[in-house]
Amino acid sequence: MTTTNHPLSGRVALITGASAGIGYDTALHLGSLGAKLILNARRESRLLELAQRLSDQYPTHDHTPRAVVVAGDTADDPIIDQMIGASSHFDQQTPDLVVVNAGRGLAGSVLSSDDSQWDEMIRTNLTGAAKLIRRAGSALADLQSQREWPRGGAADLVILGSTVGRHISPFSSMYGSTKFAVGSLAEAARRELGPQNVRVSLIEPGIVRSEFQSVAGYDEQSFGDLMTRFAPVLEPMDIARTIGFICAQPPGVHLCDAVIRPTRQDYP
Repeated sequence: MTTTNHPLSGRVALITGASAGIGYDTALHLGSLGAKLILNARRESRLLELAQRLSDQYPTHDHTPRAVVVAGDTADDPIIDQMIGASSHFDQQTPDLVVVNAGRGLAGSVLSSDDSQWDEMIRTNLTGAAKLIRRAGSALADLQSQREWPRGGAADLVILGSTVGRHISPFSSMYGSTKFAVGSLAEAARRELGPQNVRVSLIEPGIVRSEFQSVAGYDEQSFGDLMTRFAPVLEPMDIARTIGFICAQPPGVHLCDAVIRPTRQDYP
């Protein structure tokens, strides 16, 4: 049973890329709303620290862990199977809320970006996302087929895109192309899974302050100037609150797309 303060009570959420940034704060926020969590990223030590923090801050009534960890590459099929299967820790056959968040950036255009990094970025941002959408989408549809609609509850597949996937910009067009593709996958999955009582939501953030920028290799001076011009830029928790709001809606209410920018960000 859900309450006003814990609208996600009874739900199990899987979050990829949970060791930092948007994924980390989404885990904290969904935990505060009552969800139990399956956390994935490559950095196991960070995930274990987060799982402990969640259990300490949001203890469960039955004294089971608030979160469990499945570390590894989200584009690897065995890891995907382990993530879906980890819901058994919470006596549930599959997660009913999946956040496809793992990804990385890359500075530069198709002409100027480091092409030695293309394969890894495409594997993480596109291939890994597609594999999880496929696996989780099937699992969520199977789950909903066993439930009475809409009384049985909501099932959510939340996919992280980007404003540079909606409005391609030369300063990051190779990265943007992967997010453009992810947006297409999200809309196609929505059309396929919506009639099966599964909500698919695409989140497209603008500039969010996190370690993402340094990993992507953006020029510190020019990108810093951009963030100053758009200040205050978004924080990861701003995206997490939006995800929580979407997933807490009644099962028959579907917020399909959310573009979130700092108020002063005019482009992209």
